[in-house]
Amino acid sequence: MSDAPEFTDYVADILKEVGNIGAAHAATALSELIQEQVNMTVPSARMVPFREVPELLGGEEMLSAGVITQIKGSLSGNLLLVMAAESAVQLVTRLLPAESKGVQDFTAMDFSALAEVGNILGGSFINAISDLTGFTLHVTVPGVAVDMAGAILSICLLSAELTMDEALLVETSISQGTSSIDAHIILIPEPDSMDRLLKALGA
Repeated sequence: MSDAPEFTDYVADILKEVGNIGAAHAATALSELIQEQVNMTVPSARMVPFREVPELLGGEEMLSAGVITQIKGSLSGNLLLVMAAESAVQLVTRLLPAESKGVQDFTAMDFSALAEVGNILGGSFINAISDLTGFTLHVTVPGVAVDMAGAILSICLLSAELTMDEALLVETSISQGTSSIDAHIILIPEPDSMDRLLKALGA
């Protein structure tokens, strides 16, 4: 019998709560950044086979924006914030009001704004995990990629030399006024780190 911990409904509930705590902190930081009220919710947190992730993001060929951050410390792996191209445009327009444009027209400043959002969301999520588990965790400076969803996931794996069968998918909804943006936070720990995380959460 395998000693590997199982991802139970109990752990899913804890991770959703972790996501909500991180989202609350991130919403406060984003509100200060754009000087407007921002709300964030986490509809679900679940473990999914990695091969199914592109489909959940809208398909491998869905044009998307991804912010990739490496996790260091008690856990190792990658944290990816990914959203459809139109959501990225909507978010950047909120941060840097300008004429409407596509992701192909993003400037260095636009990429920097997306990186800052990824840094805020990823940092808030990792801090919530750290507070709950007692693990010492920190994240690296994020990188931003605009490409097809399948390509962004490949970059995420290659950047940390990861070979994972499963990933933790946290759905996130960012709302400001009457508009909302759907994004996904994908935690891709190394296998040993995934086991340590699940055990620390009570699996």
